[in-house]
Amino acid sequence: MASSSSLGSAKALGCSHASLLAPQTQRTVVAPAPSRRSSVRMRPSAAAELAEPKKTVWVWTESRQVMTAAVERGWSTFLFGSKDLGKDWSSTARINPLFIDGPEIFNGENQKVAVISQVSSPSELDLVQPDNAEAENIVIDFRGGWQVIPAENIVAAFQGCKGTVLAVSTNSTEAQVFPEALEQGLDGVVLKVDEMDDIIKLKDYFDRRNEAKSQLPLTKATVSKVEVVGMGDRVCVYLCSIMRPGEGLLVGSYARGMFLVHSECLETNYIASRPFRVNAGPVHEYVIVTGGKTSYLSELGSGKEVIVVDQNGLWRTAIVGRVKIESRPLILVEAKDNSGDDTYSIFLQNAETVALITPDTGSGGRTAIPVTSLKVGDEVLVRKQGGARHTVIEIQEFIVEK
Repeated sequence: MASSSSLGSAKALGCSHASLLAPQTQRTVVAPAPSRRSSVRMRPSAAAELAEPKKTVWVWTESRQVMTAAVERGWSTFLFGSKDLGKDWSSTARINPLFIDGPEIFNGENQKVAVISQVSSPSELDLVQPDNAEAENIVIDFRGGWQVIPAENIVAAFQGCKGTVLAVSTNSTEAQVFPEALEQGLDGVVLKVDEMDDIIKLKDYFDRRNEAKSQLPLTKATVSKVEVVGMGDRVCVYLCSIMRPGEGLLVGSYARGMFLVHSECLETNYIASRPFRVNAGPVHEYVIVTGGKTSYLSELGSGKEVIVVDQNGLWRTAIVGRVKIESRPLILVEAKDNSGDDTYSIFLQNAETVALITPDTGSGGRTAIPVTSLKVGDEVLVRKQGGARHTVIEIQEFIVEK
């Protein structure tokens, strides 16, 4: 890798100067405003806030197996120190070769597309500034042990810029640091590896992040039964993330139909808001996790990943901080879809803080209905799925659940 250099002045990045060592203007994360009502309206911008640009991945390798694995996963930009190797690989695969020459990177037409800066000290970090960039793309090689804080400083300094800032990573675990710095993350990574496993793991990581933030189809279901039953061991799921009004977990007694259970983000006269918690139901119930799988609520624990879904079906991943299982009185809720052919079931704790999310019904509509206020005829949101599961994976087979 080239040595650090003070990058010449240019305005390709289109943003104003910001010193990386000076205090940065931080983005404020605002928790949902307290409410004394049991049902609230989701902010119109909440769904849009979840979307984020797709991250860029360049691969720097001399392994043809790594090249093949990367191309199969949609990554086609490769860095080469040798033009002969780049030309050889370009003759056998459809790739975008870039060539390293000292502290600069060129494309096949010998046009400069990026500059490289090595950062191993605060003084070298201070040279990497928007006003000092002489190419639209900047590749940073962090050396000296520190990665997270320098990456956060760069994210803060380059926010709003048109260019792309990537960081060199020598393994898939290290590569995950940079897309998450200051939540927004750097624009991408240069994965410098010779092991195919690193390509596979990094792609799996991006799949879990669901960078496209796709939507899950949700459907309306009409409540057909509300019945107070006996005691059961219910599970509260504490996430490492804040949930907004209108967000929750998909939970159900049957995998074929999962109810959208609201978080406890609403504040009442009797209990403070807990926007990181979902009172999800008893131990036997399914919850949707990453990878298109389900898990029993009893199987969740610290470090597990679940998906948080909002009223519009937009979803994101979240890490479970802990779970708490306690014996509590339960209520049974059954609902039918609009066709009337399928009935879905869920047990929940019989408490005012536990609620099901409703369809978006306009500015006067309710986002969630507490189970203590739920009645036959109310509409709630469910996620319809294939019915059969074997070790949490959906399969096609004959099955009857009731």
